[in-house]
Amino acid sequence: MEALTSMVTQASDFLWNVILIILLCGTGIMFTIRLKFIQVRKLKEGFKLVFGSMGKKNEGGKKGEMTAFQSVATAIAAQVGTGNLTGAATALIGGGPGAIFWMWVSAFFGMSTIYAEATMAQKYKKTVDGEITGGPVYYIRAAFMGKFGKILAGLFAIFIVVALGFTGNMVQANSIGAAFTEVFEARGVQVSPLIFGIILASIAAFIFLGGTQRLASVVEKLVPFMAAVYILGSLLLILLNITELPGAIKMIFVGAFKPEAVMGAGAGIAVREAIRYGVARGLFSNEAGMGSTPHAHARAKVENPHKQGLAAMVSVFIDTFVILNLTVFSILTTGAMETHKTGTALTQAAFSRTFGGFGDIFVAVCLLFFAFSTILGWHFFGLVNMKYLFGDKAGKLYSVLVIAFVVIGSMLKVDFVWSLSDFFNGLMVIPNAIALWALGGVVVSICKKYS
Repeated sequence: MEALTSMVTQASDFLWNVILIILLCGTGIMFTIRLKFIQVRKLKEGFKLVFGSMGKKNEGGKKGEMTAFQSVATAIAAQVGTGNLTGAATALIGGGPGAIFWMWVSAFFGMSTIYAEATMAQKYKKTVDGEITGGPVYYIRAAFMGKFGKILAGLFAIFIVVALGFTGNMVQANSIGAAFTEVFEARGVQVSPLIFGIILASIAAFIFLGGTQRLASVVEKLVPFMAAVYILGSLLLILLNITELPGAIKMIFVGAFKPEAVMGAGAGIAVREAIRYGVARGLFSNEAGMGSTPHAHARAKVENPHKQGLAAMVSVFIDTFVILNLTVFSILTTGAMETHKTGTALTQAAFSRTFGGFGDIFVAVCLLFFAFSTILGWHFFGLVNMKYLFGDKAGKLYSVLVIAFVVIGSMLKVDFVWSLSDFFNGLMVIPNAIALWALGGVVVSICKKYS
């Protein structure tokens, strides 16, 4: 297992250290300039669109359609997962506090990228077997007619099925198992993570069988609830440690350019590691440019593609600039990094330092909701692509495989699972970003037409 982990980590590092940092940030910068900083100009309008449709029913809609709020809730369900609780912690350990600055940078530019993804998903969505569907495979084929487009779309579909449906959901299950194992071990009770994997898989299977409408119904209720609980708990923790907040902010900005000044020269963290972990964990958290959330945005029933693009920006803002930041400042203001714990255990240590025995339980329960909602969203995104590759009949087989990977993931070592997920997430980005660059003119024309 150690040799396999090392091999996967090296392959992931090769992708992330140069290629994807340039590709992701370059795509975000390009759209930010061409769309005239749309993430600043139109964010307020995006919030109005999303929350204005909250609670509305999709009356008279076609099969598979969602309201703008349901589509964004589905996107946020997929985005707000272990990346916000566990991913933030691994970024702090791997890249130091400075990694968070690069998370912010990548998320800021990523808001314009996700606008492009959502508008293209809306423009090129299809009706397949009477059901509305869409995503990168369809706008990749629109960008590149002929054999090249078919191959590129096929590669994307394969990568996303593996990256989200299989390895990604292994990460979610692994983090839930680790969180609850930590809770029980702290109280002298040994419980196998497999138990949590089986419970999780059983509940997920019930929702999988209900199709798109059951998914939309669950996430539009689950997402606001889980976000509110975590936001309130984190804000209380930060307020109780408010005197440490200025120091935490300073650590992030200093660490972004001089990691040794924050972590110490012996930590071996350089600016490259700060950028690499910031961008990689930022992508895992907000998914901008990855090509996953367009599957949800394609199904929104909106007046025009531009409006769904604005709504999509809200999901990145909430994911990174609200929820992920709360985790980061919870860890830094409590000094939890002194415990030398990693992953979920580090976030739990932060809450335990303030809330005592209740802290690790709180994080475990929040992570359960976050990661479970991500499993639902990622299963759905992978399902669209599985059907694209092999037809409608492959759907049930895919769901069974996802359930199996959830169980398996709950038992594996965290380093291996994260490295595997990083690698396939990276592969997804490449065909998606190539198509977005090719469709840049179409994105700009839509923005000009409806702005």
